[in-house]
Amino acid sequence: MHYTIDVKNKILGRVATEVAIILQGKKDPKYDPRLPGTDTVLITNASKISVSGKKAKQKIYYHHTGYLGNLKEIPYERMFAKFPERVITKAVYNMLPKNRLRTPRLKRLKIEL
Repeated sequence: MHYTIDVKNKILGRVATEVAIILQGKKDPKYDPRLPGTDTVLITNASKISVSGKKAKQKIYYHHTGYLGNLKEIPYERMFAKFPERVITKAVYNMLPKNRLRTPRLKRLKIEL
């Protein structure tokens, strides 16, 4: 089944949990935890999503380059200004179960600005 979610003026975490449940296939009557599922999700208006509280100023994304001492920090405001689709993808990615099905499930997520 195909789901279309308009995220205009919705909270990032609430949307991410809803999308993670759909991608796992839990809304399907034939749900089986060992299968990746078949439902796809299209997110529209990604650039108009919001966060609650002080997260816009305080949330920081980290990644390591692999070299000694190269832990990079990117604040939410800068990440959202450049790549709003990455903010949503990272939120959904971290809410999916940490197993071999995570990548195939995430491939069924499409994001439109």
